[in-house]
Amino acid sequence: MTERKTLNLRPASDDTEAPAIKKKGRGWEISEKRLDVLHEQARDMRRHASEAHKALAARFAKADLGKHTFKRFAVVGSAIVDFNCHSLGMAIVLDEEGDNETLNRRRDKSLEAVGVRVMHIKAADVLENMDDVLKRITAGMRLRIKDKGEARRRHQEENPRQTRPRYDRDGNGPPRGRREGHS
Repeated sequence: MTERKTLNLRPASDDTEAPAIKKKGRGWEISEKRLDVLHEQARDMRRHASEAHKALAARFAKADLGKHTFKRFAVVGSAIVDFNCHSLGMAIVLDEEGDNETLNRRRDKSLEAVGVRVMHIKAADVLENMDDVLKRITAGMRLRIKDKGEARRRHQEENPRQTRPRYDRDGNGPPRGRREGHS
């Protein structure tokens, strides 16, 4: 009988680097097969969610967050986060009893390296005091909106030629250059 392989964590120090972003595996250095396994695992996690997760998901479904939405058990790179808001670059992780701290630190570090901020919330807090949890999430969202706005302004100052508006509200764009020989 052959010995069954199991997934093990390699011993690493706290300065472990995040996976490099490449054009393989939908933007990350991950094989398509591994991504398919991650998406299947996330689908299974959605089917068998904890009570705290279901309660927070129900509140997000009712809330009017404007253009920002949180996707449940989202695959971000090589990690699965409980809730992800792609437009804000923000992930919410519910900390439950028995979570692997080493694995959580590695996941957080790799997400931070690509600009995704991770907010940790205790599952017990979600069940006991939902209003405080929602206030924390709202404050985190406001902070991310402010960070994104500052980054956009900084980019526009550093790259003034890229800041021209492409189209106005009526759909009128900047005049296009005409090619020679055409009228």
